[in-house]
Amino acid sequence: MKRTALYVLLISLLLPGLVHATRIKDIAAFDGVRDNQLVGYGLIVGLNGSGDSDQTKFPVQSLVNMLERMGVTVNRADIKVKNVAAVMVTATLPPFAKQGTKLDVLVSSLGDAKTIAGGTLIMTPLKGADNQVYAVAQGSILTNSFAFGGQGASATKNHPTAGRIPAGALVERELPNVLAGKSSLRLNLAQSDFTTASRIVAAINKTFKGAAGSSDGGSVMVQIPDEFTSRPVEFIAQLENLEVTQDQPARVVVNERTGTVVMGDKVKIAAVAVSHGNLTLTIKETPKVSQPAPLSKGETKEVPRTELKVQEEQKRLSLLPEGNTIGDVVRGLNLLGVTPRDLISILQSIKAAGALQAELVII
Repeated sequence: MKRTALYVLLISLLLPGLVHATRIKDIAAFDGVRDNQLVGYGLIVGLNGSGDSDQTKFPVQSLVNMLERMGVTVNRADIKVKNVAAVMVTATLPPFAKQGTKLDVLVSSLGDAKTIAGGTLIMTPLKGADNQVYAVAQGSILTNSFAFGGQGASATKNHPTAGRIPAGALVERELPNVLAGKSSLRLNLAQSDFTTASRIVAAINKTFKGAAGSSDGGSVMVQIPDEFTSRPVEFIAQLENLEVTQDQPARVVVNERTGTVVMGDKVKIAAVAVSHGNLTLTIKETPKVSQPAPLSKGETKEVPRTELKVQEEQKRLSLLPEGNTIGDVVRGLNLLGVTPRDLISILQSIKAAGALQAELVII
C-alpha cells in the first residue's frame, strides 16, 4: 500500500503539467440559480433563569407586544422575567424551494442572556431583502453547550448563546422559477478567466453544436436546443456534467501571521541571486559599585557598565536557477535553508526584483 502511494507521488512530481478535468457545475453556476438569505427577530422562552436581564429593555417590550396580540393586556412596568431572551434568527433559502420545505435555522442572542440552551423559539417570520416573509421558524434550540456558575466559580462549554434548530423553519413563499420560458441561459464562472471560459464554450459546442458563446471571461451564454425546449432540466443536467480543465493563474499566497506559503503549479522564477541573513544586537547592563578605601574620604557610588555585542549570520550569496516547474522553484528556495517566515521576505524581495513570475497575494 505504501509503495503504491509512493508511485502516485512520483508520477505527480514527474508530470506536473497533468491537470484533472472538472465538471462545469463545480466551477460555474447558472444566472439566477442562487441562495437567498433570510433574517428575523424572535423570542426564546422556557429558559431556566438564564435569559435577558431587566437592563435589556427590548425583550420585555417584545413580550408585551406578543401578549397583546394574543389578547392578554399587561402593564410593562409589572413584567420582570428572566426566562425570555431576544434573538436574531437567520436561514438560507435554497433555489427552487417549495412551500413546506424545511430549512435549518441559526439562532443568536441579542441581549445579555447567559445561555439559550433548553429554550424554545416562538414562531418567528423570516424575511428576505425585499422585506417579504418567505419562511416561519419555531422549535427547540440545540446548542451542544452549557454555562453554569455561582458567585465564586463558573463553568462554560462551547458557545451557549448561539444554537441551531434543525429543520426548524417552513417555507411559506416560493421564489419565481428563473428557468421557465427561457430560450437561453447564462453560465457565470466562479473565477473569471478567459481561458476557462473558452474551454467551457468548446466543451459545450462539442456536445451541443453551436449552443454556446462568450463575450467576456466571466460568463458563457448558452442557447437551449430545440429538442430540449420542453425539457430544460434534462438539458442543464447534461450540460453541467461536462468536464473541462480549469486554468489556474500563477499565484503565491502568503500569510504573515502564521508563516504559511502556498504556491500554484504555474509559478516560475527567473535566475536570481539571493542573500538573506539576520543581524543580532545584544545589550547587557552589568553595573558595578565603586567604594572608597577604608578610613578615606569619599562615598560609595554605582558605576554603569554596558556590554554590547553584535552578531551577524555569515550568509553567502546564493544563486537560484531559473525554475520552469513548481518542483524547480521549491528546490531552489530550499537551497537557502530558511524558515517559512524568512521565505515570505525572500519572496517579496524576488517579486520586487521582477524575478517572480507570479502574482503575490499577502493575507
